Amino acid sequence: MKDDIIFNKLNTIERCIVRINEVYEGDERNLEDFTKQDSIILNLQRACEASIDLSMHIIAVKRLGIPQNSRDAFEILHVNAIISSSTMEMLKRMVGFRNIAVYDYQSIQLEILKAIIDKHLGDFKQFSKEISKLLQ
Repeated sequence: MKDDIIFNKLNTIERCIVRINEVYEGDERNLEDFTKQDSIILNLQRACEASIDLSMHIIAVKRLGIPQNSRDAFEILHVNAIISSSTMEMLKRMVGFRNIAVYDYQSIQLEILKAIIDKHLGDFKQFSKEISKLLQ
């Protein structure tokens, strides 16, 4: 499946991860800097949005169904053996974080943000790896 949209969305996800790592620099004190915090949160939102857009695009192109929401899109990809169960679950949780970041920005806890950076940025890479198989 050759598709420029897939390629571009994968690049967006990668660029967001790189930017988060550049700003965070492995130092949790950087989360106390509001400008850096905003940059990290914005790039997490972008990575989430790109993952959702990518999932919706694949579902439409492959005619896999009509997702009712973004979490449903990840479920459809999993049911059709495009992404793993663990990747699906991670993406569903990331949508929850994105919703908080967009609609209730003030309630974001730095411990949660740190945990996402330290433990879950690699999940976006795993998603990209699983989706990249469609390009072969």
